[in-house]
Amino acid sequence: MDRLTSWERRTSTALLIIGTAFLLSWAIPIVLPGLPPFVDQAFWYLQVCAYLLFTMDYLSRVYLAPNRMRFVLRNIPSLLVVLLPLLRPLWLLRALLLLQVVAERIQLPLRLRAVVYVSGTAVFLALVGSIAVLDAERDNLASNIQTIGDALWWSLTTMTTVGYGDRFPVTTEGRLVASGLMLAGIALLGVVTAAIASWFVERFERTAARERRTEADVAQILSEINELRSAVDELAGIRTVVEGIGDDQARLHERLDSLTTRLAR
Repeated sequence: MDRLTSWERRTSTALLIIGTAFLLSWAIPIVLPGLPPFVDQAFWYLQVCAYLLFTMDYLSRVYLAPNRMRFVLRNIPSLLVVLLPLLRPLWLLRALLLLQVVAERIQLPLRLRAVVYVSGTAVFLALVGSIAVLDAERDNLASNIQTIGDALWWSLTTMTTVGYGDRFPVTTEGRLVASGLMLAGIALLGVVTAAIASWFVERFERTAARERRTEADVAQILSEINELRSAVDELAGIRTVVEGIGDDQARLHERLDSLTTRLAR
């Protein structure tokens, strides 16, 4: 085990807790805008602390990585979050580790695990997207997304590609969030469609395999029946020969009896 893997295993639980705290400190002031100023400030400090901890974790992983350039290229979102604090909600994706931990502990089958991942990701992105668009749209007078209910409805219709059009973002930030949700919704629908298609294909393959096994069994039974018929025919032929020999013996006995009678005279 290399140093990077060891570090990630040791810090995964701590980062999950930090990510959850960051999620709450980011979402609560948006959903409940009437909080006292000191509470908002406490949540803001919590976000800053979480951002600093995430930055330290990223720099530590870069330092411990065997190939630092490859690590940076494979973790572009993490780099963007560190360089651009305005993108800090991307770190909320770390909360998805909870789904992986739960799935690994329950030891779900592969297809059911995929369903858990997709369902959890969809719910998570819908919640985060609704809160993000509410944060971007609430202060705009031309916006029609002013409550968390409106935001959730818009998020669900956007992710499911229904798009009723009764709620839509008007700010640049809100449209960026909408673009992300649209792409995520299409990707998730693709995963669900692929999972359903693979399930049907697997069922068809199982049915075809059973039919092939049944056909093979029927062919084998017919072959055995033909062999039995051949054996019966052979036995019938042997029986005919034996019966013929018996008739010849009877005739010989008759002739012997006839000769014996003649000699006795």
